[in-house]
Amino acid sequence: MTANSNRFSTYTTTSVGTGSEGKKDEQRKDMWSSMLDSVASGKRLPEKNLLVLGGSVDSQRDFLEALSSNDRRNLDRNNQKTPPIANSFALGYTYYNVLDADQEDILARISLYLLTSPAPSFASLIKPLLTPQSIPNTLIVILLDWSQPWLWMRQLREWLLLLRTVIMSLSPECKEIMEENMNSWRDRGRTGGSINLDGTGAVANEGDVALPLGPGEWEDALGLPLCVVCQNSERIDYLEKTQGWKEEKFDLVLQYLRTVLLRHGASLIYTTPSMASPLQTLIHASLGIHSLLKRAPLKANVIDRDKIVVPPNWDSWGKIRVLRDGFDVELVSEAWSIDLDQPFPMPERDGIHNPNHAVNGDANGADKPEPSAVSLYEEQVQDTSLDALQLAQGNNDTSRLEVPSVDTQVFLANQLERLEQQKKADDKTGKDQSFAQNATDDMISDHIGPVQFNMGGIQVDADDMVQRLKDRQAYGHSPEPLLDEESQLEEGAQVDTDTLAKFFGNLMNRKPTTSGGVTKT
Repeated sequence: MTANSNRFSTYTTTSVGTGSEGKKDEQRKDMWSSMLDSVASGKRLPEKNLLVLGGSVDSQRDFLEALSSNDRRNLDRNNQKTPPIANSFALGYTYYNVLDADQEDILARISLYLLTSPAPSFASLIKPLLTPQSIPNTLIVILLDWSQPWLWMRQLREWLLLLRTVIMSLSPECKEIMEENMNSWRDRGRTGGSINLDGTGAVANEGDVALPLGPGEWEDALGLPLCVVCQNSERIDYLEKTQGWKEEKFDLVLQYLRTVLLRHGASLIYTTPSMASPLQTLIHASLGIHSLLKRAPLKANVIDRDKIVVPPNWDSWGKIRVLRDGFDVELVSEAWSIDLDQPFPMPERDGIHNPNHAVNGDANGADKPEPSAVSLYEEQVQDTSLDALQLAQGNNDTSRLEVPSVDTQVFLANQLERLEQQKKADDKTGKDQSFAQNATDDMISDHIGPVQFNMGGIQVDADDMVQRLKDRQAYGHSPEPLLDEESQLEEGAQVDTDTLAKFFGNLMNRKPTTSGGVTKT
């Protein structure tokens, strides 16, 4: 009995002890899982998106190299694999980690989406990238190249029209977040404002007053921050030497860019592969990435023509006018708004450059077309290396020198028609010329009279001699008449054989004489 009670008490004691230990284990597991989750959430990297538009495959790689040069060198030093770049087809992708000043802590991870062509079919690839979560952490970068500065306004228009098409197709929730995003961006980095460009609080100095929006600022906000990067600015010297560009032309290009980008609240920067530039500072600050150890200052520069830096919310019409007198900033700004009202894709390559196309005008062109910033820019900034014939033809589209080829059969059919027309024209011309030549020869002969000359004491008429020579030449080239066998037999039958036989017989019957002569018998 005692044993049984002992066994029972032991079982119950053990059972109770096991249950309390299980509860403690569960509590420990919950505690550790909560600690791990908190640590993981604290180390979660901020995700930033960079939508890179324009340029070529190589220029996009150069942009990424300039943007992440320090971080990539640190990866090579630590024998870490560099992320690959896939931008050869349609929408490309790559990423890189932004390191702190000590090259140890990772501040953020930037995902780059790369697109080289503003084709309307690519709008469906951009739309999924713009979500309510990604919009506040997205920056748009448009790449331009100094190898073709005369195309910049046209390229900007095509990319902005594509972006407008994508933004118009977004959900109302995304549009609302874009509106809030732009409201906050209007105050970032502004002189006298309370927010720095990177989103941190600014220390107000004594006497600083927040400046209100000036004319032409944020007139056409996209809903996303925009940065325009003009690559290969070392070619500025090449344009000056080969095409005769002067300081006035470079200032004009800069004034056009600043006036257009002011309407979108965008930033502008010139970069050179072999020179250090504040590109990294500008892009990271626009994405809200800032180092806790070292803050790199970002200063505007509109003096050095190959090191231009225009931060967002810094520029104004007054600063643009100061650069060079004679530039109509109001006209260009209004003309750019007209360019952005065009349908996309454009119905023709020339867009409103087509003389038969009038903006807000009738089909007959009675109303004068409104000015276009693209046409104004391309009239003043041209590629002087173009063929003179192309310029004489008034071809305003200087985007390319290539001409699309015609189908082979169509080309040959057109050539056949041209050859037949030319043949008829030549025949008609030949008849007219021969008639005119004969009439001219008769007139000359009547005026001069017969021409004679002395040949071996004989007076010869030149015209008669020429006619004889022509008759002899014609007779020599004429074929001889061919006689058939019957005609030859008839001619042979007419020969007198009796006479011939008598003649030869008399010759045989002759006898020689004593004097050596021959006597007839």
